[in-house]
Formats: sequence, C-alpha cells, structure tokens
Amino acid sequence: MDFLNFMVEVFNFTNILWLIIGATVGVILGAIPGLSASTGIAIFLPITFNLEPVTGLITLGAIYVTASYGGNITAVLVNTPGTSDSLFMVFDGYPMTLRGEGLRAIGITTWSAFIGGIIGSLALLFIAPPLSRIAVKFGPWELFLTTMMGIVIIVGLSKDGMLKGLLSASFGFLCSLIGVDGITGSTRFSFGIDAIYDGLPLLPVVLGMFAVSQVFELVTEKRDMIVIDKNAMRGSVFLSLKDHASMLINNLRSAIIGTIVGIIPAAGTTVAAGISYEIAKRTDPHPETFGKGNEQGLACVSAANNAVVGGSLVPLLTLGIPGNGTSALFLGGLIIHGLFPGTELFTRDASIVYGLFAGLIAAQFFILLFGLFGAPLYSRVTRIPKSILVPIIASFCVLGAYSGRFLCFDMYLILFFGVVGYYMVKAKFSMAPFVLAFVLGRNSEIQFRRAIMLMQYNFTGIFFRPLSLVLLFIVIILLVSPIWGDIKSLAKKMQCILFR
Repeated sequence: MDFLNFMVEVFNFTNILWLIIGATVGVILGAIPGLSASTGIAIFLPITFNLEPVTGLITLGAIYVTASYGGNITAVLVNTPGTSDSLFMVFDGYPMTLRGEGLRAIGITTWSAFIGGIIGSLALLFIAPPLSRIAVKFGPWELFLTTMMGIVIIVGLSKDGMLKGLLSASFGFLCSLIGVDGITGSTRFSFGIDAIYDGLPLLPVVLGMFAVSQVFELVTEKRDMIVIDKNAMRGSVFLSLKDHASMLINNLRSAIIGTIVGIIPAAGTTVAAGISYEIAKRTDPHPETFGKGNEQGLACVSAANNAVVGGSLVPLLTLGIPGNGTSALFLGGLIIHGLFPGTELFTRDASIVYGLFAGLIAAQFFILLFGLFGAPLYSRVTRIPKSILVPIIASFCVLGAYSGRFLCFDMYLILFFGVVGYYMVKAKFSMAPFVLAFVLGRNSEIQFRRAIMLMQYNFTGIFFRPLSLVLLFIVIILLVSPIWGDIKSLAKKMQCILFR
C-alpha cells in the first residue's frame, strides 16, 4: 500500500511534465546513431540539480528507459543500431523490413521492450535486496564465466559457417586487444597511434561494421528504396492476441534473463541479448530462420535489453555498484541530490526511491506511446529515395562517431570498418561473431587474468566453488549444444567402425 500511496503522490503536474521531457529526449537520443542513454543522462545531470530529488531521478530514469528502446527503431528500419544495446535487433528486424514488414517489426520490438521493461522494473521494486546479495558473490572468475556465456554464443551464431564464424570472432578478439593492457598498464598493438592508445572505441567500430557497410550496400543495390515499392509496408503495428500469446513465453523468459544479467556488474545488454537469442533459437521449431527475419528472435532481444535497465539499478541502489556505464552516471544523479545507496536509501529516503520506481514503470508506457503511434511516421523512412536517405544516414554515422571522443580520427575509423564490414558481407562472413568478440573480449581477458592472479594459480580454489560450478556447467551446455547432433553422429560412426 505504501508504494501505491507514493504512486499517487509522485504524479503531480511537475513530475509528469519532466517525465514526458525525459522520455522524449531518451527516444530521440537512442534513435540517433552514436548517442545513447549515457549522453542524455550526462546532459541532464546539471539540469536536474535544481529540481526536487524525486523529479530529477524520474527524469533521468525516463531517459534511461526510453533511450534503450529508441535504438531499436533505426536498427529495425535501416540496419543502423542507434545504440550498442540494439546490435541484435538488426539480425531479424531489418530482414523483416526488407520483406515489407517494417510496421510489424516495430510493433514486435515495442511490445517486447515494454514487457521486458515492466518485468525489470517490478524486479527492482520487489526483489532488489535479495538479488543484490547474490551479485556480491561474483568475483573475477564468476564474471569471466558470465562473459564467456556471451562469447560461446559465437558458436551457435556461426554453426552454418563455422570456419568463417570463428575467423570473424578471431578478428573481433584481436581488435579488442588493442590499447592499454588492463592488468599491466602497458600499451599493445597501437602502432604508435595516439588515438587508439587506450583501445579501439566501440561506436566507430560498431557503426562502421553495421551502418556504414549498409550505406555502401544501399549505394551498390539497384533498387531506389529500402523496401521494394511504396506499397510494400504491409501489416500493422498492433499485434493480435494470438501473436502476443505465441511470444509470451519467449518474452517472459528473456525478460528474466535480462534482469538477472543486468544485476551482474559488467555483464550488460550484449550478454543478456546473446543468451536470450541463443535460447530462443534452440527452442524454436525453425531455428534456421533466425537471422533471416524470425519474429521470435526480434522479440527476445527486445525484452532482454529493456529488462537490463531495471536489473542494472538493483546493485546500484542497494550496494552502490553500477551494473554498467549508464548506471554509473545514474549514481552521480543520486549523489548530487545527497542520496547514497544502501539500506538507509530504502528507509530514510523511501519516498524518493519509490517515486523513482513509479517513474520507471510509467516510462515503460511511453515506449508503447512512441512505438505504436509513431510507427507510421518512422516507417516512411524506408520509402525515402536512396539519393536522400544514404547521405543522411552516412552523415549521422560520421557525426555520431565523432561525438564520442571529438576526434577526427574516429571519422576515418568508421569508414575503415565500414569497408571491412561491406566486404565481410559480400564474402558471407557473419558480423555477429566479430561484434560479440570485440565487445566482450577485453573484459573476459581481464577478468580471467585477475582471477588467476588472485588465486595465485590455485585452480582448485577457483573451480570448486558452488557458484563457479553452476556457471561453468551453463557455459559447457551453451558450448556443446550447437554441435551435439554432430557429436552424436560421430559417436555412432565410431561405434560402427569399432564393433563391425
């Protein structure tokens, strides 16, 4: 009942106005390549300083929630992830747009993001303290195994072309090793280039591989628009009850995965989306359609991504441990209002915290508002002639790369990876293993080396802890299951040879 009272009290005119402002800014920033929730929160931190604490936190929360969704729009319609959180959206969302089902794709990603966000927010409301105690038990080795869950998904994503997939992943790992060594502090593979002294920046690499390569693809294609003709955008953004029922289990499972992964520091949306995508693929009756416009594939990553938002705030509010970079900025929002994570936050400042929870839940409904009623407007992008659309996308990509660090070098970098991505597509190399390995490679290396050093090379002390064994078992299952059929076939052949 206390929470319901807070809900009634918190939604006055001022708070609703700032909730609308935050939600609108979040969607716009999320949809623009190169910008993200981190950008919005960084911009609004000084603005919220003069607001009431609950108003300021509601604004920041709305930006965080809707920006995580905003990148889905451009990922689905023009194969350009607005944020790094939207990487997995391009695998099945854009193929649906090419088939003329862009409206339906927006409807799926909108409803799934809403369900994931609601479950993540409710988890934050009801089970934050007990779940945060589990997150504290994650040491370097457990974090390494968690990251490995995302990395071994490479095997599943590249099963149809294993060699090319592994080569793509190896290139991603190699790129992730460029820059300062996270353990020794020495620089490696930078070749004296100051701009990559601390590593290749994420935005130019990701935007180059996906967005700029797509620009080159559009230039070389013969058709005038993304869709085949002006009447190709069929379907509706409003899904039937049958559609919702068919995706419900997938959405709920992915939302739970996203919430749990969000609680684990440094895991993030890439791991959550990757695990959800792989599980959905293996439980689907037609796994061969994933990556070619499968609706379940789009739904699961949308639900997982938005559930991470609520999950990442669990360790932040209870222990002061940011789950990702955006929640670290959110911690700054708490501190400037004189709020500090811990038990007192839920007792002494309960009205502010529960006001934040109410704002996060309300922000999820803005996802529905912007997604469902804005879809007809967004879909017009796919009918813009290429002569107009290509320069606009290219300009946003280059400016987005530049805005990350304000270095001209990043504009050259995005073009380089655009060329690499274009020729990888032409040679039928999957870019998914590259991106996963690049995003997760450095963190997995650091956590592995840190665990070994802390245990002083005592491997038994690492392996035989209960949490480690559970995580290791999950990793082995994820690693073996894609090739389990091949292993069984090989075993039968060997059995026939030996017992003839």
